[in-house]
Amino acid sequence: MAKKLAGTMKLQIPAGQANPSPPVGPALGQRGINIMEFCKAFNAKTQEMEPGAPCPTVITYYQDKSFAMDIKTPPASYYLKKAAGLKPVGKRNRPKGAETPGREVVATVTAAQVREIAEAKMKDLSANDIESAMQIIAGSARSMGIEVK
Repeated sequence: MAKKLAGTMKLQIPAGQANPSPPVGPALGQRGINIMEFCKAFNAKTQEMEPGAPCPTVITYYQDKSFAMDIKTPPASYYLKKAAGLKPVGKRNRPKGAETPGREVVATVTAAQVREIAEAKMKDLSANDIESAMQIIAGSARSMGIEVK
């Protein structure tokens, strides 16, 4: 007999750093999901990834309080900021792109770096080949004020 679906939710959690504190704990707790079980499973699945890389996660939870998770690759902006070598700034100490993209260039990345990012993100992009995936990543870079050379 199939499990009855209760709902789905999306969270962005740093790889290997899921813990019961906010925002993870309350989001899971109010839906009746075992928080510690989720944290252990998530941290085990993201063990090979770079620690602290933001991982968009889709959690499907069922009426019997079980769950399934689909962990996606970190956002293209994370990879682009890392490749461009942008330094952390601001309140949350995170790297930022340009204030006015299109007019201001904050960094540059090479076509080889864009290809590498496209290959890493290929399974989550809606692209049929690596060339179209590179165009998607280049568009993200352009909208952040990062120039592709």
